Amino acid sequence: MNTQCATNQEFEISPRFRRSLEERIARLERDAKLDEAQVATLEDSDHIRRHMWLVAMQRAEALRMRLFLDRAKTRQPRPLIAL
Repeated sequence: MNTQCATNQEFEISPRFRRSLEERIARLERDAKLDEAQVATLEDSDHIRRHMWLVAMQRAEALRMRLFLDRAKTRQPRPLIAL
């Protein structure tokens, strides 16, 4: 997994997109924890290996998203126009 990026690159994301990513990260981490607990019920070594690969990919994707959020600024909402 490549975690290096251009650290001087600045970008903004919307608050809604940030929330969406944070929810996705929480789901990935929760699913990884549940999937890892299920390994104890598996018997086939190949199935265990594939299942642990799934857990590793879930955690890697959550980390990738966290690193993205660490680099991103959240765009401030536009001011409301007085009517």
